Amino acid sequence: MHVKKNKEMKSNKIIPFIPESEFYFTKGVEAFQKRKFDVAIKWLNKAIEQNPNEPLYKCQMSIIYTETGAYHTANQLLTNVLQSSDYIDCYYLIANNYAHLGLLNDAKKYANSYLEKEPDGDFSEEAKSLIEVLDIDDDEEDEDWFFEDEDELLILQETVFYHMENKEWDKAMPLLEEMKILFPEYTMAQHDYTHALFFTGKQQEAVQLELDMLKDDPNALYSHINLALFYYEMNEKQNYEKHIHVLENIYPIHEQQKLRIAVTFSRTGNHEEAFSRFRTLTKEKVKNHLSYYKWYSVSAYQTGDPSKALALWEEGCKKHPTLSKEDGPWS
Repeated sequence: MHVKKNKEMKSNKIIPFIPESEFYFTKGVEAFQKRKFDVAIKWLNKAIEQNPNEPLYKCQMSIIYTETGAYHTANQLLTNVLQSSDYIDCYYLIANNYAHLGLLNDAKKYANSYLEKEPDGDFSEEAKSLIEVLDIDDDEEDEDWFFEDEDELLILQETVFYHMENKEWDKAMPLLEEMKILFPEYTMAQHDYTHALFFTGKQQEAVQLELDMLKDDPNALYSHINLALFYYEMNEKQNYEKHIHVLENIYPIHEQQKLRIAVTFSRTGNHEEAFSRFRTLTKEKVKNHLSYYKWYSVSAYQTGDPSKALALWEEGCKKHPTLSKEDGPWS
């Protein structure tokens, strides 16, 4: 009788319960406030695993990536949130990231969308200030007609960029196929498609597609970039040298093209040339690329500068946490 009474007392006692996801989220925010970004990301990943349908967790994660300069990764998270819910704060956060990436028209568009949906929201003052900063003397009426299509292309670009940087070829392929159909004049999708195709094991098909494009346009820079890498991977030295020699005489103006060439030199063992090319890059314009840190670090190490290699690798791991899962340049 006495034992039974104790059981009843225990069963009637109310114990406060905090959901695990909320606990993880709180720990993540605490780490973020202490600027321990790697720790914060680990806690927030746990929160998202426990409750993947809570948009707040992903938005907070995106803020951490923004803080570390990983704007593409941040926008990937925010785009995913908007695809499953209309979480208004996402519009301002995306606008802020686009501004950092230099996509000013898109930044203004998302900032205006936020104010239309939430004129008195938590970020309303920030959105107004951002629009004032971005208020350049462009003829917006001439550009409005392509906003919708451009927006769709940019979302696809952001998503493909993320998957390509993380070697998630199977996820990139269907998106690239969609881009090829929707935006046939966007030739970069064609080259990214052959790149992903090659690394999913369809090497000969990828090479042939690239050769066909090169036949149509003998000056196609990205065809030479891809073919140099493809032939190097296939150990076809003569064909490889043909395309790498072309790249040796090309010095583009655009940072993205300069980066692609530098990475290609590094990936194919031309570390002296790669290191020279990396040094000409404007870091602020390419720091969102995981490949910048990885292959610059490798080339620095291979050309006898291990301290620079280590500094680049450590900085890259902070900005792109997935890089820490890969072998360092000394491997």
